[in-house]
Amino acid sequence: MSKINNINRRKFLEVFGACGCGLLIASCTTAPITQRKQLKLLPESTLNRQAAQIYENVKKKTKLSNDKNQLEEIIEIGSNIEDAVSAYFASINKNDPTYNFQWEYILVDNDKIKNAWCMPGGKIAIYTGILEITKNKHGLAAVMGHEIAHAVAKHSIERASRALILNVGTAAIDIFSGGAISRTQRTTGVDVAGMLRTFGIDNPFGRKQETEADYLGLIFSSLAGYDIRESVKIWERMKEAKKGQEPPEWMSTHPSSMRRIESLKKWIPEIIIKYPPIKKMS
Repeated sequence: MSKINNINRRKFLEVFGACGCGLLIASCTTAPITQRKQLKLLPESTLNRQAAQIYENVKKKTKLSNDKNQLEEIIEIGSNIEDAVSAYFASINKNDPTYNFQWEYILVDNDKIKNAWCMPGGKIAIYTGILEITKNKHGLAAVMGHEIAHAVAKHSIERASRALILNVGTAAIDIFSGGAISRTQRTTGVDVAGMLRTFGIDNPFGRKQETEADYLGLIFSSLAGYDIRESVKIWERMKEAKKGQEPPEWMSTHPSSMRRIESLKKWIPEIIIKYPPIKKMS
């Protein structure tokens, strides 16, 4: 039985290694501006299409705000950032990462949720609860710039690709451990592999993407002509709203509010100089 297991493991490693290396070579790219190496195994068009379908369901099943003035401001800010992103990449002779986006904005009527998100392909939702944190158009632009940065940097594709690799990797580890991980889960009910993924891989990787979105979001908001110094005030208000209930950073997919404030203060002076407001390209 031991020989058979060894053969199976060897074959698994040979096949996975050959396929995995091919995928890695073919699919390694870099994030815009930061040049962080990325792994993308899934086609962007597929995720954009799926995101558009989910977004339509959200619009049908979620209570949307009737505040037309607020929605108009959101759309105006979004359009300004869209134009700034496209103009910036044109000015440095780079392909626009948003060329295939179908931008769309909704305002969700929920004062309890202080959040916003942007799906692949430019599908954006702002919750009314975040407005008491943003306070003004510059604060709102900071939040929207962050969410748009996730889409521009293709973070969703990267996360989906990483999940694909991790699922195969978890199975491989279990094989190489002689099934010890799966036996532990069956015996104790503790998902050892899941905990390893969450705290050892997913959370640190999530924090890296959030930090990148913070940085890129500042750049995009600055290019669009907004006062990015407002972003520090947002996170100070967010920290106050959480009233010390944030989990330890290692247990979270997001950096702590304090760490974000420190990073923003460090980046802002340089970004204001290096990425001033850009005129729309004709």
